Amino acid sequence: MPFFLHDGIQFQYRSEGAGVPFIFQHGLGADLTQPFSLIDLPPGFRLLAFDARAHGQTHPLGDPSKIGFQTFAGDLLALMDDLKLERAIVGGISMGAGIALNFALGFPERLLGLVLSRPAWLDAPNPWNVNMFSLITRLIRQHGPKRGQELFKQTGEYKELLHTWPDVANSLALQFEAPGVEETAFKLERIITDTPNKDRKQWKSIRVPTLVLANRQDPIHPFEYGEVLAKAIPGAKLKEITSKSISLERHGVDVQKAIEEFLRNLC
Repeated sequence: MPFFLHDGIQFQYRSEGAGVPFIFQHGLGADLTQPFSLIDLPPGFRLLAFDARAHGQTHPLGDPSKIGFQTFAGDLLALMDDLKLERAIVGGISMGAGIALNFALGFPERLLGLVLSRPAWLDAPNPWNVNMFSLITRLIRQHGPKRGQELFKQTGEYKELLHTWPDVANSLALQFEAPGVEETAFKLERIITDTPNKDRKQWKSIRVPTLVLANRQDPIHPFEYGEVLAKAIPGAKLKEITSKSISLERHGVDVQKAIEEFLRNLC
């Protein structure tokens, strides 16, 4: 896959299709294969995504102190500049939604539309997420990813999740298996305690068509977070999608349908 160079780092990215650009970013601990496996854009649209710093095949790590939403949004802008994209629809999943929100507030003149899928942050970190991802980071740091995962699966937190929200439990356990996680585990704790912005009043400044996707039965991505964002962003539409803990297939169908409908209405 191609790379673009920015801030001394080679960012791997992927681009498919032709037409209106839609940059859709992955979640924490994932990589660009996540958005491409989730959606298939209709004709007339170009889907793009890149591996964020400390994720996927983007390397080297760069300055660890720069890991956070504002830097990631600047990296997204660098991709647009490299590809000479004047404006784009920007969105993302979980962490990617946070990046998109930060980008929308920081670079509104480059924005055509906004898609926030399963937001996991408001204007402050989610305490549940801080607790869980800090635990994962600590286990990796102290025991390494293999033993850390074994110990994580013995915790009461994991066992409760496995019974109540199995997909959430699996998603957290997979954080231990990410390539290079021993070197980059700090990113989990650093990003989860960051926030896309610190004042929700700023959301009222967003003036582009906005779609918010939210699901229930998912403590990482509370449905209420989607409700709050959709209510605060002028004209935003909230669509409820099936939780992956209920059905991965229905979740994928819901996401595809909602985004495709949004894009067709947008253009």
